[in-house]
Amino acid sequence: MTTKAFVYTELQISVPFADAPWRDVNPTLLEQPGLINKTWLSGIGSNSLGGIYAFDSVENARKFVTGYFPAEAKKFGVAQSTRIFDAEIVEAASKDIGSPHFGAKPDRKPGAFLYTEVQVSVPFENAPWRARNPVLKTAPGLLAKTWLSGLNTQTIGGLDAFDTVENAMSFAVEEFPKTAAGMNAAYITRVFDANIVEEASRQMNSPFFV
Repeated sequence: MTTKAFVYTELQISVPFADAPWRDVNPTLLEQPGLINKTWLSGIGSNSLGGIYAFDSVENARKFVTGYFPAEAKKFGVAQSTRIFDAEIVEAASKDIGSPHFGAKPDRKPGAFLYTEVQVSVPFENAPWRARNPVLKTAPGLLAKTWLSGLNTQTIGGLDAFDTVENAMSFAVEEFPKTAAGMNAAYITRVFDANIVEEASRQMNSPFFV
């Protein structure tokens, strides 16, 4: 299946990933219409639970964020965040920087994931990714990036895979604020431990753990 949409989720909860009920959740997730894969996310310092999901259509992504996922959050009794992103318009930009979501084969497993989103509204065809990608490729420890463009909002962001938590955190704290400042915009950065989600993500066909 071709990826047409991405969904980002995060539950406002603190659960060490070893205690998370992913073994119970994964079989149900695999039954969700149009779901291609999921990479689990476990927050550094917060132990939040979430994921980045690939869907075969925006319609199925919408069903997921309006039906299944809110019901799961309700079971936990917690608040939640969801975002839908248009995958088709970021394909070329993501392929250029080795995104496993678009066929690149990782030569090593990631140690961390970094989620970013800048509070701007820019059609992705006007986004400066051609100038940005060469700079990103020099970032210490960056293995790959999947660009994200907000559905309806046209926010700009990404899911970046890093070799270590230290390099991901350094980029989030030292480098990314400069990028957001250059855009004169507020932003979100979230760092996740990739090592502890490998088994759970493999069960969900995550392209980062092939």
